[in-house]
Amino acid sequence: MEGEKWGRRIRAFRKLKGYTQEGFAKEIGVSVSLLGEVERGNRNPSEAFLLEVAEILHVSIEELQPPEDK
Repeated sequence: MEGEKWGRRIRAFRKLKGYTQEGFAKEIGVSVSLLGEVERGNRNPSEAFLLEVAEILHVSIEELQPPEDK
């Protein structure tokens, strides 16, 4: 369940910043399938993954963090 919340937030920020799933996966150096798994909540993002996502999207980890987990 935790991964699903993170995935929804990552997807929302990615779309807000105008990235396609393919383009964003390339930017953060992962496969499209891995990004898709995270966004669907089928895989929990690692700390390194979250740091890379936050850096590319120019947001803080706190902004990415699901509200109920803060």
